[in-house]
Amino acid sequence: MFAKSISETSPGIAGNPAATPHRARSLATLATLIACLFALALLLHERFGTHWLSSAYAVVESEAKAVSDRVLASHPAPAAHPDAARHVALAEFLARRYKVSQDLTLEFVRIAHAEASKAGLDPLLIMAVIGIESSFNPIAESVAGAKGLMQIIPRFHGEKLAEFGGERAVYDPEANIRVGTRIIREYLSRTGNLGIALQMYAGALNDDNDTYTNKVFGEKQRLQRVVAAFAEPAAPAAPRLRVATRLTDPLFGD
Repeated sequence: MFAKSISETSPGIAGNPAATPHRARSLATLATLIACLFALALLLHERFGTHWLSSAYAVVESEAKAVSDRVLASHPAPAAHPDAARHVALAEFLARRYKVSQDLTLEFVRIAHAEASKAGLDPLLIMAVIGIESSFNPIAESVAGAKGLMQIIPRFHGEKLAEFGGERAVYDPEANIRVGTRIIREYLSRTGNLGIALQMYAGALNDDNDTYTNKVFGEKQRLQRVVAAFAEPAAPAAPRLRVATRLTDPLFGD
């Protein structure tokens, strides 16, 4: 029944015998077109060899380059950070001092600058704390449970870490530096004294010698020397003095 319904309702096959020659002519036209294209391809190959393919590729490549240039011109590269060279100088020093990857230290330096700026703290102080606490090892962990770059103890600061996904965020460098910087800022606001705030951060308020604070300040001074050496303009070369002799200067006479 299904086959019968097709033959009865298809006018080009059973209901209209005149459609068959038309279909044949269409197929013949298509075959002729294909043959012409094939002949044209052979002719181009014989005349130009593979050069015509290279020429076509060159045209496409040229057009693609023009489009790319227009896109890049409309979206210029972002300007370099004004302190980029300073960040690199600090990263180079820290990478040598703590024997870690310069690429990593550069990222930590950038984060420390950004977070210290938000908290109104010296970024060199934050980097000094990182150096003393973890030697710039983002997966450092102490026997007391302090973790990450700034050695944060999750059970004491879980609420702050929750903003970044929970306790596991303590190993994320950016989250760790942000939380550590915020803790120091809070302790400084509470005490009004940076030395006491640092001793609180280390859990060493009972240390009358302020050992931890002195270590941090000492490390900060090293970083200050790096920045100072970078900021100082190169001294102009001293003019060479001409030393006159009897052989080179006629004023000496005989």
